[in-house]
Amino acid sequence: MLYVIFLYLLLLLFGATYSISAMELGWLSLPYEVIRVPLMCAAIACVGGCQYCLRALYLNKCVHKRWDPDWYAWYFIRPITSMVAGAISYLFLKAGLLVLESSSKENASEIGFFALAFIAGFNVDKFFAKIEEVAKAVWGIEKSRASEPRTGPQPPQTP
Repeated sequence: MLYVIFLYLLLLLFGATYSISAMELGWLSLPYEVIRVPLMCAAIACVGGCQYCLRALYLNKCVHKRWDPDWYAWYFIRPITSMVAGAISYLFLKAGLLVLESSSKENASEIGFFALAFIAGFNVDKFFAKIEEVAKAVWGIEKSRASEPRTGPQPPQTP
């Protein structure tokens, strides 16, 4: 199963990287050009999520020797949640609820979108905690129970 997870992560990483290249080279047809940046944010977040999972895989299997089959689903689902977080990061930046400071360079705002998407994909838990802080500050919405400290098994650690 370890090899299946490794192959899955590599295929996702390849697919996301290929998608980023294709979108950057303008292979999207004109009607889809309007969603290029959100799609790229999702793909870049997938790269961050796959990188996080690959690092967790080698640390838990090889370095710390604490490989646990109970976490198989985590390795399959985490990159998908990373893609969702990347798309959500675009929405929050576009809505002005998260603000980036950038210079006046051309495409600087897109690079900021992509950088935040990578961070959102790499560290999904902290990203969603930040989104919940924004929701509380802007709309007064209380944090969800998912934000509370975990009492059960913890996900694979990557120091």
